[in-house]
Amino acid sequence: MSYAANAYAKTAQAAPTSPRDLEAHVLIKSAARLQAIKDHWDEKKDDLDAALVTNRKIWTILVAAVSSEESQLPLDIKRNIVGLGMFIFNHTIALTAQHEIDPAKLQVLININREIALGLRARVEGPAAPDAA
Repeated sequence: MSYAANAYAKTAQAAPTSPRDLEAHVLIKSAARLQAIKDHWDEKKDDLDAALVTNRKIWTILVAAVSSEESQLPLDIKRNIVGLGMFIFNHTIALTAQHEIDPAKLQVLININREIALGLRARVEGPAAPDAA
């Protein structure tokens, strides 16, 4: 297979195939970015503000999507996602308000993003379910 065909195949495999897969993809990407900052704090701590803004934007979109009238998710799942979103917003504000940030405090954001992405991917691969948005 040619170089171009290989590159296309890799991109096609990595491209999200559904709204839930896209949501999972952006959550995993944000978690990976926060993990890299945490793991390489001295070199990457200046990237933290931008990573937190991106993560907050992702969660703003997720909360808005599940809160919309078009969302077909069960009410308990909607409430859980909104609650997690509020926690993320509050934790992010608390982090940015600190003069000296403990990089270990990023782990909770990383874990939440990974767990929600895992749940979204499980729903994509499992039985057909209504879209989140």
